Amino acid sequence: MSYREEFMKRAVDISRRALSEPGTEPFGAVVVKDGKIVGEGLNHSLAHFDPTSHGEIEAIKDACRTLKSVDLTGADMYTSCEPCAMCVATMEVAGISRLFYASSMAQAGTAFEKLTKTERHPIDVDKVRAASGALIGDRDMPSEQHLEEEATGILEAWARMKKGQ
Repeated sequence: MSYREEFMKRAVDISRRALSEPGTEPFGAVVVKDGKIVGEGLNHSLAHFDPTSHGEIEAIKDACRTLKSVDLTGADMYTSCEPCAMCVATMEVAGISRLFYASSMAQAGTAFEKLTKTERHPIDVDKVRAASGALIGDRDMPSEQHLEEEATGILEAWARMKKGQ
């Protein structure tokens, strides 16, 4: 299947809701599988006090609930704006096969450049991209490992239990 404009128009229409719905931001997305929309999402980060409530993630959650599966292999993502690193990671975990987007991250940055830090999320897109791809010891955020034997033991026991099913 290739790009279909009606799906991109739907993603853009969803983003337009942010012009009238308090607590939303103009990022809409749809997940398409087998030629039909199976999930839709709008950024509700401010309304839900949830920094993960991006349009793409909400669309993935909706699609997973609709299909009763966490595997979206073969599905396409249509989004009104190029996804951030968190959304791309979620798309990879879910198995989204292809991405179609409208505005680029640079175009969004230009549109938002006159907003103050309080009027927009203080997201440093480049920093998020770098951190999400870096090994834990190479990130700016300090981190420490503790209780690794206990936690690893639980992981191993769970894997043995699943293998025995």
